[in-house]
Amino acid sequence: MSGIEWNHIFDLPLAIESFPYILQGIGYTILISFGGMAFGLILGLLLALGRTSRLSIFRWPARIFISYMRGTPMLVFLFLLYFGLPNIGIQFTAVTAALIGFSLHSSAYMAEIIRSSLNSVDKGQWEAATALGLSYRQSLLSVILPQATRIAIPPLSNVLLDLIKASSLAAMITVPDLFQRAKIVGGREFDYMTVYILVGLIYWGICMLVEVWQNHLEKRSTYV
Repeated sequence: MSGIEWNHIFDLPLAIESFPYILQGIGYTILISFGGMAFGLILGLLLALGRTSRLSIFRWPARIFISYMRGTPMLVFLFLLYFGLPNIGIQFTAVTAALIGFSLHSSAYMAEIIRSSLNSVDKGQWEAATALGLSYRQSLLSVILPQATRIAIPPLSNVLLDLIKASSLAAMITVPDLFQRAKIVGGREFDYMTVYILVGLIYWGICMLVEVWQNHLEKRSTYV
């Protein structure tokens, strides 16, 4: 411990000077994480319905897709989209590849959350909706989903938090997000410790805002 240069751990003037430049990448971070959450949520709902379908033509493709996405690292999938697909003539921009990758990857986790939330709703609710003459679609949208949403809010919020933190992986395919800009400053100033602590604090701040939003949604859904 005596060999540690404690005065080099965090350079406050450098952090203050670099903060505006690093913060310029927050738009990409929000786009990738929140965009991935939005598209992933839509696909996750479809996968969850397919996963619980009685028809094997829907059930098995959904199960295989979910298993593959949950069993492969996000970084490998991003590299496959950005560096692999051009070999067969398909090329995306870095941002598009990141958005597609995060959407598809997160949809597998959200599908399982949605599926378990739907299964948590008492089966009597389905029976009651059917007795009222509601179709499957009407029962799902008007009766089952609102109840399942209350159950799914906490775990889905955790997925969003993971997406925000994992969005830093997009820097590996040249997306100029928060982490990529921090790397640039660190390489230029030869002080990675300061900029990485700084960017970590920025990610923490974003996640705290999401936690506040999550708590608001949980309280609101309790009284609905």
